[in-house]
Amino acid sequence: MMLSRRALGLGAAAMVAAFVVAPATAQSTLSADDQAVLREAQTYLTNLTGAQGTFVETGPNNQRREGRFWLSRPGKMRFEYTNPAGLLVVADGNNVNRYDPRLNSFRQVPLAQTPLSTFLARNVRLDQGVRIDRVTRMSSGAYAITARDARRPNEGSVILSFAGGRLQEWTISDAQGARTRVQLTSLQPASGLANSLFQLRDPTRRPSRN
Repeated sequence: MMLSRRALGLGAAAMVAAFVVAPATAQSTLSADDQAVLREAQTYLTNLTGAQGTFVETGPNNQRREGRFWLSRPGKMRFEYTNPAGLLVVADGNNVNRYDPRLNSFRQVPLAQTPLSTFLARNVRLDQGVRIDRVTRMSSGAYAITARDARRPNEGSVILSFAGGRLQEWTISDAQGARTRVQLTSLQPASGLANSLFQLRDPTRRPSRN
């Protein structure tokens, strides 16, 4: 089964879920300039093999959350909330693990069964696997890409916004029109990230007694 946006519990991972789950779809309605923008975004994301940063998430009810993230492609990513403190979502290359200390709950799903597997692949493809509704280009060089799942177009969409040569933010709209905005307050390339960042054992499991 898929790891849903609600199960992941954070906008950062939800962006991935909303953006890269559709089958291959030709982008025949896009202009040559729009397709060039897609290639630029694709190249940028593929080259971002290691990164770290912070984000601020604003939910549909103006609920504000903050956190940090780390990325090590292929296969590894960590979302760590500082508000609410303790919530973790970690992709370790094989599984996606989610721990919520407030509920004392732990969940594990194979990475291959989640949309994160596409995002964390060695090569990110934006010209396949999604339906692109719109590419908005601005005179400053900034641009935004609006996409949705072509198999389930009524389940929502995501807008990815790029400026200054990097991903700046994304906004997710669900099937009911509720919007979640995630702003990257910092994003820096990073290399040599510790493997321990991408390891998360079940904290709820009690040691067995022999």
